[in-house]
Amino acid sequence: MGLKQKVLVLGAGGQLGRELQRTVAADVECIAMTRAQLDIADAAAVAACLTEVAPQLVVNAAAYTAVDKAESEAAAAHRGNAEAPGVVAAACAAHAARFIHISTDFVFDGSASQPYLPESATAPLGEYGRSKLEGELAVQRAMPEALILRTGWVYSSFGGNFVKTMLRLMGERDELGVVSDQVGTPTWAHGLAQAVWAAAERPQLYGIYHWSDAGVCSWYDFAVAIYEEALALDLLSKPVKIRPIAAAEYPTPAQRPAYSVLDKTSSWRDFAVEGVHWRQQLREMLKDYKELADA
Repeated sequence: MGLKQKVLVLGAGGQLGRELQRTVAADVECIAMTRAQLDIADAAAVAACLTEVAPQLVVNAAAYTAVDKAESEAAAAHRGNAEAPGVVAAACAAHAARFIHISTDFVFDGSASQPYLPESATAPLGEYGRSKLEGELAVQRAMPEALILRTGWVYSSFGGNFVKTMLRLMGERDELGVVSDQVGTPTWAHGLAQAVWAAAERPQLYGIYHWSDAGVCSWYDFAVAIYEEALALDLLSKPVKIRPIAAAEYPTPAQRPAYSVLDKTSSWRDFAVEGVHWRQQLREMLKDYKELADA
């Protein structure tokens, strides 16, 4: 990157925010801010922050991510996911800073049978997906040269996520029912962070890209893999029966896409980062999780 690039990371306390800080290169000065430090929907606060920090790049890893709660908290979801990204994009445009914004597979309705391309038609099913799509559109209006990176099924050693929930439940119960008719691709936040940094090194890139790990699975397949890998690492010590169930047997306030596999071809090519199979990434995450727990 030549001179040390100054990067402002928003959403520093989240899964991706934490991993962006862990994976930052030596030639990048990373300033990371949490929700408590900066309200990114507050235009005056964001402008003042960019004036003070003067970053070359802003990465927005902040979002309202409570998918089910969003159905009853539409205003909060809209503020965090639709308004705030537009505010940050406008500030980046005014300060001549590059902008990378993280979005989601929930902008699609899941009715496809082949991986979604960045240009595939969007049709969100719920408030969360709608608010994230509105955020994408707000970013593109304020700053057409921004880079939007959609992802899905994100997990890490930090925060709340499917992997850690499964580990807890498997420790507590002898049997679990896990949805088998929703298909997608898990994404280790560590690998996602590396993809973001790869995009950061290529300032000519803009528009919409997709990132998740390689391969495809159902939540049930994912749970079985978590169980097997956790047993191998002695994170679990007893047998647990995992049953496949239909999504209809596990009703949630928000409807989820039945198929949310993203086509990453353009990202693998343009970021010059190879996709790693989700199972291998899961193994690495569980090793990381164990090391952090033992530390």
